[in-house]
Amino acid sequence: MSPNIILIDAEHLDAMTFEMIVNFERMLGRRIPTADLPNWLDYIVLDSGFRPSENTFQAVFIHRKESAALQHFSPSRFAEDLHEKAFKDNLGEFQLTSFPIEPIVSREDFLVETFEALLLDPKVEHVMLVADLEGEGESGQSLLPRIKQLCATPPIPEGADAPLPRKDITLFAMQPISGRGFQSEIVGYSLTAALGVRSGEFA
Repeated sequence: MSPNIILIDAEHLDAMTFEMIVNFERMLGRRIPTADLPNWLDYIVLDSGFRPSENTFQAVFIHRKESAALQHFSPSRFAEDLHEKAFKDNLGEFQLTSFPIEPIVSREDFLVETFEALLLDPKVEHVMLVADLEGEGESGQSLLPRIKQLCATPPIPEGADAPLPRKDITLFAMQPISGRGFQSEIVGYSLTAALGVRSGEFA
């Protein structure tokens, strides 16, 4: 387990990226290619405060069992490209892992349970979460209150009297999120860069 975890709801990431592609193509009058996944991960960790060094990151892609790949990124296939693979650049080494969600559990429950497990892991120092923190999930309930509660009041490991030292947590969404125990970043900036869209195109 890397000390720096990027936990990603793959279907939500794909849906956001598709909406941005459609909007950019209409606004700019040109075709927008699929997003460069390593490039996007670089921007995610930069937005989380990391700088070039010998860092190690683990990107964990949570996806439905029936989903084989991201539709709007390259590389994209969960089993072949995004599981037990790695790449290295000036920001550090990125290890890629994908986890299919079994039908017996909702995507929101799985994400919350995984997020909580990361907060309880003493080896984990920084958690970056990319998920649907603004909408309502399969259960009709928002994921955000459950995540904010874990950030504000970290869980206590079994048999311990107090929580572990507080983790650095970065929550990514399309709009700023207020609360305690985390920093909030706009995921649209990293997606824009990964899609190859530059600010000068809007002049």
